[in-house]
Amino acid sequence: MKTILIGLALFASAYAPGAFAARDGEAVYNEQCAACHNGGNERAPRREALKSLEPDLVLKALIDGPMAAQGRALNDAEMHNVAIFLTGKKFTGGGIPEQAYCADRTVSLDKAKDQPSWNGWGNDTANTRSQSAAMAGLKAADVPKLKLKWAFAVPGVIRVYGQPTVVGGTAFFGTASDKVFAIDAKTGCLRWEFDAEAGVRTAISVGQVGGKWMAFFGDLRGQVYAVDPANGTQIWKEKVEDHPLAYITAAPNLYQGRLYVGVASREETALSPDYACCTFRGSVLALDAATGKRIWKTFTIPDEPKPTIDDGTGRNKMIIGPAGGSVWGSPTVDPKARAVYAGTGNDYTGPEPKTTDALMAFDMDDGHVRWVHQMNRDDVEFTPCATPLEPMKCPHGPDYDFGSSPILATLPDGKRIVMAGQKSGIIHGVDPDHDGKTVWETRIGKGGYEGGIEFGMATDGKLLYAPLSDFQFKVAMSGEAGARATIMGVPTLLDPNSGGGVFALNLTTGKIVWHAPPSDCHGDPTCSPAQTAAPSVIPGVVFSGSIDGHMRAYSTVDGKVVWDFDTKKPYQTVNGVPGNGGSIDGPGPVIAGGILYTNSGYGYVGEATGNVLLAFSVDGK
Repeated sequence: MKTILIGLALFASAYAPGAFAARDGEAVYNEQCAACHNGGNERAPRREALKSLEPDLVLKALIDGPMAAQGRALNDAEMHNVAIFLTGKKFTGGGIPEQAYCADRTVSLDKAKDQPSWNGWGNDTANTRSQSAAMAGLKAADVPKLKLKWAFAVPGVIRVYGQPTVVGGTAFFGTASDKVFAIDAKTGCLRWEFDAEAGVRTAISVGQVGGKWMAFFGDLRGQVYAVDPANGTQIWKEKVEDHPLAYITAAPNLYQGRLYVGVASREETALSPDYACCTFRGSVLALDAATGKRIWKTFTIPDEPKPTIDDGTGRNKMIIGPAGGSVWGSPTVDPKARAVYAGTGNDYTGPEPKTTDALMAFDMDDGHVRWVHQMNRDDVEFTPCATPLEPMKCPHGPDYDFGSSPILATLPDGKRIVMAGQKSGIIHGVDPDHDGKTVWETRIGKGGYEGGIEFGMATDGKLLYAPLSDFQFKVAMSGEAGARATIMGVPTLLDPNSGGGVFALNLTTGKIVWHAPPSDCHGDPTCSPAQTAAPSVIPGVVFSGSIDGHMRAYSTVDGKVVWDFDTKKPYQTVNGVPGNGGSIDGPGPVIAGGILYTNSGYGYVGEATGNVLLAFSVDGK
């Protein structure tokens, strides 16, 4: 049946009207989707945002994507109908025009080792998100002169969540449309595209394995791929987790012929009323980079889930657990200690283990757990409690995940530290050489469901740079203008006065050295100053994007803004696809060879939709 459904998704335009007896799209939406997408679930994109999608993507999401749990309750025609209703479009199978391609469609990596690069999520195995002056090709004094060089639009998406990797003069990045693109870094022309089986949210790691160049990434179906970066040909594909709702958001970290991969899931947010929750356990794996063969796999929750107690909703159904412990961020590799570090997410249903909301160290060679440092207890997040679908009778924790990668750094006295930001609003500094013992803890925000540190931090070895989310909604007053969403039956607007700002911390003590205040939304209820995206740093300047659509550059000396570009606008794109910028969230900016790259557009929890990858340089040419 699965094969049949996928075939229907690929050839949806061949559906004949009336070929199946089914409810129309509006009826399906009202019965199956409206409770969340009309504002009942903060994590569900609002209905108006879905109009920017192509119907093919909505259909695929229902078949084997993030809405697969809901799609199981629909027949083929009903999924087809709701996709048309939500987008207001017909199935066309549109793509990128031929003129968008480079004359030479092959990527040459012969001189890649001598060319500027930004590789993978953190640009190094320690996930520092730092770029050297030589590789950046951009001095602090040049940053105020940055101008738009080109814009590339991804067809049919409402968010651009794959951080580009720049190697050998080519920018590689994944998309929500299941495509991986290889784009000429200077001109923006397209060299090749690869069709993954699901969306590619991870950054891409490129390296030589046995003398052969390979590019690695994960998809939203729990699969890891290796492709030839020269032409996009698949070398191998490995499913690293069999759970149907598993996915990979963390970029594989490549070190000495091995890939270290973290696995997360959408199980806590993709539930239908009759779903038996929950059975997923996060994990970290080591794969042979040459073949994809598994070397080891270690679950973040050691005990297998089993039925526990009735869930209290009156349905006489058992809760299954423990579950959760997702690994959202790219694992951090420590060659000196022969260890791999990862942060974990919350528990889904209980009983709560001691490895959720924690920092964990895994042995690099065999995967056994070296140490665990749990930062929070009583963080059980059973999503039906957060929607009108179920009574509020089950656990509902603060959701204080570690959503980003730990950062490994060396202090001035030679000691080492692992730093990790949490959605609680607290940054933790722990000693990796003494079983994760706490060195310091610093609170920079209130924290919360979408609060604290979301996607990452950066360090130049001198200071730690942390943007603050603390994204919030506020209750909408009668007559108050702005795009409304109903959450738990209450009309809300974006809170233009909550969140944002960048903090610089001393690596040794964790003390705040300076604080750049958040931007001013001037009371605009369609604006949020929250800074959820990961930052990146070059000598003298740290870059950080914002939900308001701005990419800003801050002096590392005092936090003063030295450059500010509003990306939230339409663009004439190099690939001929209509493009528009929006909120900046998730991946951070990438700097290499005198060019700054940033994603723009993130249709999620009230944020502004968009579909562009932007490139900036001093000359703008």
